[in-house]
Amino acid sequence: MRFLSVTARIARMSSTAYFATGCFWGAERRLWRIDGVTETSVGYMGGTRANPSYEQVCTGVTGHAEMVKVRFDETKVSYQRLLEEFWTMHDPTSLNQQGGDIGTQYRSAIYTTTPEQYVTAVNSRNVYQSVLTSEGLDEIVTEIKSADGIEYFLAEEYHQRYLEKNPNGYDCHSSTGVAYPTEGIIV
Repeated sequence: MRFLSVTARIARMSSTAYFATGCFWGAERRLWRIDGVTETSVGYMGGTRANPSYEQVCTGVTGHAEMVKVRFDETKVSYQRLLEEFWTMHDPTSLNQQGGDIGTQYRSAIYTTTPEQYVTAVNSRNVYQSVLTSEGLDEIVTEIKSADGIEYFLAEEYHQRYLEKNPNGYDCHSSTGVAYPTEGIIV
């Protein structure tokens, strides 16, 4: 068939990204506010137990990270732009900890859904690392891997858009305080 349906054309413009930056509540809010992000949800990824609960993930025994799943319209926002937000919304040099939240579930991670996303993520990490190094900061410890074969488990309903339901709720994010360079960078 030569012509794609409207649904098929929209689906081709829509992409998925996965980001872990510590507690998923604040990360989800920062990402849903970006123009071109069409949907967000929070869940668990990268562990060994099927269908983990929040309580199980919090013990650290499942190996999952608190993850934000982002659906975005590539004609309105680039994956690179999402990565720029990712790097600056948390401290990617902090191993298994963001602020007072400590444990492997709070690790920094990017799970990519295409080979192009993987290359872009690694390149963006290298760019940001050079800026952090020039500021005298530590090495980035963010896990970057393909999402192929890694199942995303949707978190419990009360976690979904938590800070929309609880505007004064806990937003645990700390950051390096160093902006991602947006001028003169070729990735």
